[in-house]
Amino acid sequence: MAPVESLNPDHSFKHWIASDLRFFREREGLSLSQMGQIMKCNRHTVSNIEHARDTWNMNEDQADRLDAFLRLNGHFARLVRYARTAHDPDWFAEYAKHEAKALVIRLYRLSLIPGILQTPDYARAAITASRMVTDIEAAVNARMERFEVLMRPKPPTLWVVLDEAALYRPIGGPSVMGEQLARLREVVELPHVMVRIVPRSTGFYLGLEGSFNSLTMESGEMSFVEAPGGGRLIQGTREVREFTVRWDRIGASALPWDLSRDLITQAMERFT
Repeated sequence: MAPVESLNPDHSFKHWIASDLRFFREREGLSLSQMGQIMKCNRHTVSNIEHARDTWNMNEDQADRLDAFLRLNGHFARLVRYARTAHDPDWFAEYAKHEAKALVIRLYRLSLIPGILQTPDYARAAITASRMVTDIEAAVNARMERFEVLMRPKPPTLWVVLDEAALYRPIGGPSVMGEQLARLREVVELPHVMVRIVPRSTGFYLGLEGSFNSLTMESGEMSFVEAPGGGRLIQGTREVREFTVRWDRIGASALPWDLSRDLITQAMERFT
C-alpha cells in the first residue's frame, strides 16, 4: 500500500484521482463510509482509490455521483475518462494484475520474446542492458512469476504472434538465446498456447507500428500499449475493438502453427 503522503498528482491520473478524492472528502468532513454511501460503494473501495492501490477502480457512475454531490461540474468524470486512455508510468503493475486473472491473453511482439515466456537469463540480459532498472533480480523474479499463470490447473489461453526478427536478435549471446528459443519451442506444444510467426519475407504489415497486449477478462476486453517510460491501458472504448481488428490483420500475415514451429526450431538450431 502506498502511503497517502507519497501520492504525487503530477505522476499519474491514478494519483491525481486519489489525491483529489481525499482532499474533497476531508474538506466536507466525511468519513470513508459516508463517502462510500455517496459513491454507492463500500468504505474499502474508497480507501483503495485514495491510496492509489492496484485495485482502484473509480468508475463513471461513481465519478458522476461525486460531481453531483460536490457540484464540481464534471471534474471527476473527466479525470476518469482521461485516465482510461492516458499514458501511465505505472501501467505494468496494473497490467500484471489483470494478466493473472485473464481468460485469454493475446500478445504481439515486434522485437523481443514476450516477458511471460522469457527464461531467467534472457530476462536478466534484457533488463540489465536497458540500464533502467536498479533491482535487476527483483525484476527478473517478477517476470518469472508471470509464467506460472500458464502452469496453473486452469490456465488462460495464450495467443502469441511474433515477428521473425525476435527469433534472431541475440539477447544475452548465443547460449542464452539458444535456451530461450528452446523454451519457446517447448511451450508451443502446450494445448493452451498458440505461437505464430510473421516471416521476415513479409513486407509492410500493421505489426510494424508496434507491440501490444490484449486480454479477455470475465468483465470484458482490454488492451495495453507499451511506450518508453510507461504505457496505456485501453478499456471499455471503441479503441479496444480497433485493437481486435489490428490483431486479426496482423495474424493474417503470420504463418500457420506448424510452419511457425519449424521456424522456431530452425532459429534454435542456429544458436546451439
